[in-house]
Amino acid sequence: MENLITYSLTVFMGFFAIMNPIANTPIFLGLVEGEDKKSKKKIAKTASITAFIIVVAFIIAGKYIFKLFGITIPSFKITGGILIFYVGFEMLMSKKSKVHNNANNSDDKSNLAISPLAIPILAGPGTIVTAMNFVTHTTYIHTGIVIAVFALMIFLTYLAFILSDLIVKKIGDNLIAVIGKLMGLILAIIGTGMLTEGIKLTFQ
Repeated sequence: MENLITYSLTVFMGFFAIMNPIANTPIFLGLVEGEDKKSKKKIAKTASITAFIIVVAFIIAGKYIFKLFGITIPSFKITGGILIFYVGFEMLMSKKSKVHNNANNSDDKSNLAISPLAIPILAGPGTIVTAMNFVTHTTYIHTGIVIAVFALMIFLTYLAFILSDLIVKKIGDNLIAVIGKLMGLILAIIGTGMLTEGIKLTFQ
């Protein structure tokens, strides 16, 4: 039981670092600028549900995707580790990750809930890699925990989006930047761990 609790906390921290609802709040505000409260809530809801469906699909079908494309667990962990480290490094350097936050500047608001909010801001490559890494060589219980924790993270992200005006006003841009750097450090550590684990598996 204690191992499952530890695993749940690890999964939560991994998802929180890669998705970072607080740091994504200003991005959301910038994208929905000029929209009324009802529209903002609808956009946040659509983006959250879409991101949840996409990531859960990869969590459940990840093993089959590996078999289809001939992807091995070590190669996945090495590539995923490099990717996640890169995202974390960019966050530490105060850059918007090109991998994770590739938001477009389109004036068309009709599809922004799907792109760029759901993809790639919420369900980007970093999030998908993190999710799939947590369910490789695990039991159905662990897979269920990952899905449940991701659902919680999506809900927290939805709350952050609909309360975005209040969050930015209360916390301020400086503190949001500090939180982003801390999450970047955690991501870099997770990425390094995945990379070293992948290398170890390669030479076993």
